[in-house]
Amino acid sequence: MDFTYTETQDMIRDTLSRFLSDSYDFEHRQKLIASDAGRDPGVWKALAQDLGMLGAAFSEEQGGLGGGALEHAIIMEEMGKVLAVEPYIPTVVVAGSALTAVGGPLAEQMIPAIIGGEAIVAFAYAEPQGRYNPANLRTTAKKEGGSYVLNGHKAVVYAAPWATHLLVTARTGGSQSERDGISLFLIDAKTAGISRRDYPTVDGNRASEVYFENVSVPADALLGAEGGALPLIEKIMDEATVAICAEAVGVMHKLHEGTLEYTQQRKQFGVPISKFQVLQHRMVDMFMEWEQSKSMTLMATLKLGLPDNERKAAVSACKAKVSRAAKFVGQNAIQTHGGIGITQELAIGHYFKRATLIEGQFGSHDFHMDRFEQLVLPD
Repeated sequence: MDFTYTETQDMIRDTLSRFLSDSYDFEHRQKLIASDAGRDPGVWKALAQDLGMLGAAFSEEQGGLGGGALEHAIIMEEMGKVLAVEPYIPTVVVAGSALTAVGGPLAEQMIPAIIGGEAIVAFAYAEPQGRYNPANLRTTAKKEGGSYVLNGHKAVVYAAPWATHLLVTARTGGSQSERDGISLFLIDAKTAGISRRDYPTVDGNRASEVYFENVSVPADALLGAEGGALPLIEKIMDEATVAICAEAVGVMHKLHEGTLEYTQQRKQFGVPISKFQVLQHRMVDMFMEWEQSKSMTLMATLKLGLPDNERKAAVSACKAKVSRAAKFVGQNAIQTHGGIGITQELAIGHYFKRATLIEGQFGSHDFHMDRFEQLVLPD
């Protein structure tokens, strides 16, 4: 398939690449993730107000640039190249897509705030017993008069320490793991009864365990119909999965590039180790995994608008491939560098950490292989 990016998409990539290379050079990133805040709010503000990147995938009617999933992929690939810790996926991809799908007064209020960089949304969907199943919920939301009262625990909620709002999945009916009875709420993060335990993740991001204890929210915090949110949740999770695959493509790019450069500089027996045939083969294998992942991610991005089962199959095929490729490229990068590859002072080890964590986000290789098999193979 011959695919060419538009002039606008090329402009987004080039503009963002230049900005991130200045804002996220390795030494500066190390200082950012070690700070109390774990990020520089000025970067998010610049992405929104100076560059317009947070609106790239929204329609022009919503105040955006008229893009979509391809713009998400372009942006996340560039963020992967610099290991950016910006909360783009939970805020723009997940919350933005959910609000766009549902519409209504809350969407009209929140989407401009997201585009303008004023709102940061954390996606609180995972639970300790969930095992990648968004229907496996113990968090409940009970209707009381004109409000809902939430109780439960959400695990590893990325960007929660920075969030102004939480996008929360909760059970308003049915039993645990039942597909019906699941609802989606957008909640102010400062609502009484919400508590957090914040922590840094191994790849330099920030996440939280979020607890809801008799949290009362107004009825208009509900997105869509009560008890019928699972199809929307699955859709936005698939969009997030493809976006994180695009990030992985950017990470693998830098892993391969850094390792190739190292082999050209490191010498043994008086010659660069890039002259050794076994390492030449390794560099080719890493390059092929990266290129195949790039193609699979583009394919899945273009299929996000297909009917549910076709979309899910394409996304699972992509995530399974990218998860395995990221592991392969990362491990070979570290093996080639040797012990120095896992030191704090060398960037390659930090790319390896991010590649390793991406494998488990929004479903592991094994999870997506199993989902793909269930979708495409006859009983």
